[in-house]
Order: sequence, then structure tokens, then C-alpha cells
Amino acid sequence: MTEAYIYDALRTPRGKGRKDGALHEVTAQRLSAETLNAVKERNNLEGHAVEDVIWGNVTQVMEQGGCLARSAVLASDLDERIPGLAINRFCASGMEAVNLAANQVKGGAGNAYIAGGVEMMGRVAMGSDGAAMAVDPTLAMEKYFVPQGISADIIATEYGFSRDEADQLAMQSQQRAKRAWDEGRFDRSVITVRDQNGLPILDHDEYMRPQTDMQSLGSLNPAFQQMGEVMPGFDKVALMKYPHLEKINHIHHAGNSSGIVDGAAAVLIGNKEFGEQYGLKPRARIKATAKIGTDPTIMLTGPVPVTQKILKDNGMNINDIDLFEVNEAFAAVVMRFMQAFDVDDSKVNVNGGGIAMGHPLGATGAMIIGILLDEMERTDKEVGLATLCIASGMGAATIIERV
Repeated sequence: MTEAYIYDALRTPRGKGRKDGALHEVTAQRLSAETLNAVKERNNLEGHAVEDVIWGNVTQVMEQGGCLARSAVLASDLDERIPGLAINRFCASGMEAVNLAANQVKGGAGNAYIAGGVEMMGRVAMGSDGAAMAVDPTLAMEKYFVPQGISADIIATEYGFSRDEADQLAMQSQQRAKRAWDEGRFDRSVITVRDQNGLPILDHDEYMRPQTDMQSLGSLNPAFQQMGEVMPGFDKVALMKYPHLEKINHIHHAGNSSGIVDGAAAVLIGNKEFGEQYGLKPRARIKATAKIGTDPTIMLTGPVPVTQKILKDNGMNINDIDLFEVNEAFAAVVMRFMQAFDVDDSKVNVNGGGIAMGHPLGATGAMIIGILLDEMERTDKEVGLATLCIASGMGAATIIERV
């Protein structure tokens, strides 16, 4: 089978996903187009250079609806003969776009793809698409639906994680992200977003709070306790599903959960012939991809079984992986991953993660693949694994290997 190589990976900075965020006036289409233009310019692509643009985004309504991928291509400097495919696997949409593109290349369906995603969470509110999982009682009641924050607290309760442990991980994420920015570790991959006049709007991850300490985190109220214990009382739903738990321990809050941000990311994937045609050197090959369904109530445990699956399917074990990127949707998600595999935290999210820098839903999966690759090159590591938990109970993973 043909090898699928990563030739480039880039992202925008992550802006605060609210009205005073630096990217708030930028549409999803425009931010996507700027990201695609950066891929084109950095790699001197011409004409019908790639087979397709596969673009993930989660809330596919309003300006993020109507096959945003194709709109982004037409708004960019790419050749109009390049089509666009919009996909949605919730938080893994950007990763699924990369995995799908890689497997298309491996199967011979085109020489190259641009894959990634976008989410403008400050412009198109999370949940505004009215997803059936949350609003259709015939499904929600049967599957014991609870919001993701409650799911994260269920993980903490089930696996014995304390609030202090979660806050410690959150503080470490902030410290690592600051160090990464201070040392220029993201310089190769982060593009500057500019306005219509070419003036810079944002050139750094805006959400970070490097002054965070255990005292400031300790002052924050649990974010999901009210909805769990009072109205609408989701704890009772959870306890119907998991009667062995006496109560749900609510440890998550704004400081140890991922931030709501705006951002986009792209990965250029192609076969050997594509690289030779454009004079590009491959940075890594996509060794393996995987996805899996999991318990939809606890919902966020997917990184564990999907990692077990991808390793087993490829005759590998956890010790074959040098570095890990596990999306920091909530602190308990990462802690459960490290607990399950007995992985030292010195190998996991070494440059911080979504708690410090934010989680732009449809873009994050592509972002963490690029961040992983940059760090593998910086530290001369060979094999890395990126994985995410996914709403409604799924997991996705990608293994990359330097060449």
C-alpha cells in the first residue's frame, strides 16, 4: 500500500471565543481560507495540486454550515477545481479529516490532500445545531445522556481523581504552554492572522493564563455541580446508569477544563510522487489511524480503548510510543489515560494543551497532530500518538512516525 506522508502542518493562534476575542470579527470561512492560503504559499502549490480539501467543523449551522470546506476553497487562492468535503466527528473532526485523507492516499485515491478543520466558538455557539443526542428524549433518555462536564466528573468519581490532582494538571498545562511559547516551540507552525489591510490581528494563543496557581484554581466553584445536583439534576441520570457510585464528585471547573476558543489548522498529506513533484521533503508518515465507539454516558473515556485498538491492530505496545498528545478536554480525561497505560506525564502534552490554550472543537485534532510532530522533531523522537475523547462516546487516534 502507498505511504501517506505529512509534508506540512500549520495552525492559526487560538483566540478567546467571545466578543472581546481577537478573532471574533473573523468568519469561519475567512479563517479557513487564510489557513489554506498559508499551506499553498509555504509549499508552492500550483493548479489542481491536491485531490480534495477535507475540513472538519462541529457546529455546522449558519456561517459554519453549507459545506464550509467548499466555501473555504472558493474563498482562498486554491484552484477552483479542488473540491471540499466538510465532516463532523465532534471533537475529533480535525483528526478524522487527517486520517481520512491519509487513508485515501494509502488507497490510491489521489496523490495529496489538505486536511484539517476550524471552529469559531465565539461566533457560532456550541450546541446551536440542536444535536439529537441532547434534545431528542427518545434517544437521550434511553442512553442516559448527560452533558460532557458531568461525564468528566463521572470519570473523576469512577477512577478516583481528586480536585487537587485535576488542578495540578491544569497548572502544569499553563506552565508548559508558557514555556513552549517563550522558547519558540510553536514558531514553525503558527501563522499570523491578519485583517483585510494586512495588519496583524493575532500571532499568539490568546486564552493562556500563565499566572495560574493552585490558590487561584482553588477559588473556582465546580462548574457542573448545580446542573448535576439541582436543576436539571443530571447526577440522578448518571447514578441510574452507574448505581455502584454513591454520588458524583464534581471536581471540574473553568480552570481545569478546556477553554472556548476560535482557531483553524491544516495538514498537507501526500504520497512520494507528490513530494517529488513539488520538491517537498516528507516530515513523517502516518503509520496508523483508528476510531471506536464507547459508553455514551461517561462519554469521554475514548482515548483509552482507541489507543488499545490502534496498538493491537499494528502489533505495537504502549512502550513503542515516544510522545503523546491527549486532548485536554477535561483534566480527568488525561489523568485516566495516564492511569490506564501507566504513562509518565513527562511524555504527555509536554507543551501544554487545551486547558491552557483552548479547544477549538473542529480544529483541535489537526492541531495536536502538528504540535506532536513539531515536538518529535525538536526532541529527535521517532514515534508519536495523538488521541481525543469525543462527544456521545467515541475515541480517535493517529500514530505518526518520522522519516
